[in-house]
Amino acid sequence: MRLWVTGYRSYELGIFSPNDPKIEVIKYCLQDNLKEMLFNENLEWVLSGGQLGVEQWGLETALELSQANLALKTALLYPFLDFGNNWKEDKRLALKMLEEQCDYSISLSNQPYQNAQQLKNYQQFMLEHTEGCLLIYDPEYEGKAKYDYQAILKYQQMNSYFLKQIDMYDLQDYGEQYQENQNWGLQA
Repeated sequence: MRLWVTGYRSYELGIFSPNDPKIEVIKYCLQDNLKEMLFNENLEWVLSGGQLGVEQWGLETALELSQANLALKTALLYPFLDFGNNWKEDKRLALKMLEEQCDYSISLSNQPYQNAQQLKNYQQFMLEHTEGCLLIYDPEYEGKAKYDYQAILKYQQMNSYFLKQIDMYDLQDYGEQYQENQNWGLQA
């Protein structure tokens, strides 16, 4: 199984520091879902883009899991050439390091950003080359992931496609589980 992982950008979640504790909760959520798919769905590949937020955290989490399970592979797919070049240097370097750790990386367009059609082509590629998506997105709290969500729903009308959606209530539950596990670890 090949899985597309996407969702909110970091700033849409109010995360502006790589040390924000919310990241650990999101990675805990991603790890739980990826582990379940590894064991129950024969997950082989995690595909994602390079957006700051869920996409990068998803790949980082998959890379951590791949150290324990050599069968899990990662692919970083950019929607256009020179993706992230306008970011601050620390974010560009972090993206480059992530790219170097992935099993595969490529830009789906050989042109720098020109128009929204490149992003639509990226969505279509991801839908056609994966069997499902792990999406951290809640329609009650819109963000840029709404375009991926809408594309998935439209694609599902004509195709068999799995969607595992994590909403804000789910994230709250994961936050509580994560805190309980942290507290339990301190008591042990």
